[in-house]
Amino acid sequence: MTLSYKARKRWSLVILLVGLPVYIVAAVTVVSSLDRPPVLVELLVYVVLGFLWILPFRFVFLGVGRPDPDADPDDR
Repeated sequence: MTLSYKARKRWSLVILLVGLPVYIVAAVTVVSSLDRPPVLVELLVYVVLGFLWILPFRFVFLGVGRPDPDADPDDR
């Protein structure tokens, strides 16, 4: 199932405005449950978690910054 351009744009906004803050809270909770590891380990965990959140959603963000391919050339 492929999403239309408008659907991908809407879902990307939902993911960024709702999903990302929830994921940040979850990441901070995970790191705080490790009983304050050394600074470099904590940084590494945040970097890894920062890249992991995008992997399931990369198809949603593909091409969202480009003009709508289905729009009329006059509307662009």
